[in-house]
Amino acid sequence: MAKKQLIVGLGNIGQEYADTRHNIGFMVADELAKQAGTTFSTLRHAFYTEYRQRGSSVYLIKPTTYMNLSGKAVNYWMHELKIPLEDILVIVDDLALPFGKIRLRSKGSSAGHNGLKSIEALCGGQGYPRLRFGIGDNFPKGRQVDYVLSGFDGDELPELPSLIERSVQMVNSFVHVGVELTMTQFNK
Repeated sequence: MAKKQLIVGLGNIGQEYADTRHNIGFMVADELAKQAGTTFSTLRHAFYTEYRQRGSSVYLIKPTTYMNLSGKAVNYWMHELKIPLEDILVIVDDLALPFGKIRLRSKGSSAGHNGLKSIEALCGGQGYPRLRFGIGDNFPKGRQVDYVLSGFDGDELPELPSLIERSVQMVNSFVHVGVELTMTQFNK
């Protein structure tokens, strides 16, 4: 039987959030869909698309529940598609990693990220892989929300396309060979 995987790009819907750091999950999901030659439809709790890749069925969502309720969309689609937690890959912005660093983890804590907290609470724990896209933490104390909801800096923008492409390669590797081999290959 063909493998089924759910790829989740986290972000917030609405034009005011479109190019913000918090929406890097949406940006990577958009590039995945573009390279797969597919487009998103608006379905229950998410923008949804699916495609086949080397014998695997890939289901790609961008939750429309807003970041803090991401678990609602992930929970719905994991049950609708009958995909176990360990076959769900969540693409998320990460303040703990400097801009330019991308790390794949097989599981872990939410590290205070509200989207991950919601997924953890509604989907059965921390045992799902996540692609952590470093956005840095270059903000004054107490200004974290403003920072994650702002756009990338002028010196970061030229690097963004190649970082998104690297993220796409990591997701494709996850689909083909799984989390452990992908971590070995990409987490250098």
